[in-house]
Amino acid sequence: RAGRDYAQWRNHDAPGQPHVSGLSPYLRHRLILESEVIAAATAAHGREADKFVTEVWWRIYWKGWLEQRPGIWRRYRQGVQAALNRVATESGLRADFGAACAGTTGIDGFDQWAQDLVGTGYLHNHARMWFASIWIFTLRLPWELGADFFLRHLIDGDAASNTLSWRWVAGLQTVGKTYLAHPDIIARCTGGRFHPRGLATHATALTEPPMGERQALRGVQEWRPDAASALLLHDDDLCPEGMMETGLRPVTTIRLNAANARSPLFVARPVRDFSAGAMADATTRLSGRAGTTGRVFDTADLQDMADWAKSQGASQIVTLYAPVGPVAETLAQLRPRLQAHDIDLCEVLRPADRAAWPHATHGFYPFRKAVMGG
Repeated sequence: RAGRDYAQWRNHDAPGQPHVSGLSPYLRHRLILESEVIAAATAAHGREADKFVTEVWWRIYWKGWLEQRPGIWRRYRQGVQAALNRVATESGLRADFGAACAGTTGIDGFDQWAQDLVGTGYLHNHARMWFASIWIFTLRLPWELGADFFLRHLIDGDAASNTLSWRWVAGLQTVGKTYLAHPDIIARCTGGRFHPRGLATHATALTEPPMGERQALRGVQEWRPDAASALLLHDDDLCPEGMMETGLRPVTTIRLNAANARSPLFVARPVRDFSAGAMADATTRLSGRAGTTGRVFDTADLQDMADWAKSQGASQIVTLYAPVGPVAETLAQLRPRLQAHDIDLCEVLRPADRAAWPHATHGFYPFRKAVMGG
């Protein structure tokens, strides 16, 4: 599904989604790596995989872009809370927000996508764009509430891709450039299933204060081969085998499921279940190589996690790097609790990320030229 057919049909939202790979939940949790998918698609399809490969690189680009501008994530989090405060006090906004989330607005297509998202944890990429455009410009709802709705229901919900894509639709990411959903395009790309009426015919870009200077990538503390280590698994990167190949021999494995940290509201069961299953899969793959298996800790259990590591004799916790998002926020809260036990938190940044992310300084196309050579 990554060759000529993908290039021709990927924008079509069809029942059963026969035109896309379905790999996004596994890439998002890094049960498989972007480099593996790029290599496999290229080996199978050659240059006909270029469009598919480009879409994989978009995921890497978004991460690198947000990694150098963490203030955008903090601003988004603050925007969600501010919008929820409005929902609590403004009855009209509360009713419109509830109808949008429940899929009872009366807008053809939009309502079905809302219900599909809640029911399955997935939406086709173009349906996500149409949905976001209608949410912002037709329903005139706060974009942060829409991004939060996606993040708590999408199994493949990714802090960078989700936040920055919503910002792009709203005209914030590429300043002044918006995305407007057109009924005829929706009808054509859904095989006539949906042809909504009454959509906004103009999209005025949202505005915001300047976002400040780009920052250097965050530094990491290297792990010490001679120190007693605990391996920390988290749901941003569940492909830890490479660390074991570098000589890591942990005395115990700690598992952090941060799915609930995606939103201040209730995170959907499909998201939590997939994250838990992915964590279990990674644990099984490490069986016999990663010390004793500790219990799964939630984001509310950080002190218990630090105490567990101390009880196992660990002087450092080693984990794969968590990019800007809920897991990184959680690890930042964990760090002082570990320091109180004289335990270091050491993150391993993958060489591929270290090489690609610094090029995500401006738009995607300069990034693509730098990392893909054209």
